[in-house]
Amino acid sequence: MQLDGSCHCQAVKFTVESAHPYPYNICYCTICRKTAGGGGYAINLGGEAESLQVEGREHLKIYRAKIRDDETGEVKESSAERNFCGECGSALWLWDPRWPHLLHPFASAIDTELPKPPERTHLMEDFKASWIDTPIGPNDQQFGRYPAESIASWHERLGLTQ
Repeated sequence: MQLDGSCHCQAVKFTVESAHPYPYNICYCTICRKTAGGGGYAINLGGEAESLQVEGREHLKIYRAKIRDDETGEVKESSAERNFCGECGSALWLWDPRWPHLLHPFASAIDTELPKPPERTHLMEDFKASWIDTPIGPNDQQFGRYPAESIASWHERLGLTQ
């Protein structure tokens, strides 16, 4: 499925192919909460990085999050690149060189009508702000950190691969 996306001010527009377009993955980590805005979480999708086409690339900025190691307290820069519009600040997608074939557009930046997921995965709940009420559906799964199931595996398990 082709996903069309853009920032709020329309300085950046993009398309990406996705075999995993269901917005099921709700992330409550502090990075997503603080950089993507919304209800205290972000929802990302799976896309094919090599299919990404961008109009207005000159307006893109990249943020690499600072991550503190729980055991050592050492702060490191993430390899993941959070792409956002430098004009209006809209979060657009995440790309990580550890998985170069994957691109994770934020559902909030997608203009294409997305399919409604039959269940959701709430992850990184260990970092959820106390003011967030987690909207848990009857089939939803919850995880303190990352689930073992990938975006692709979730889509495959539910027969939702495009």
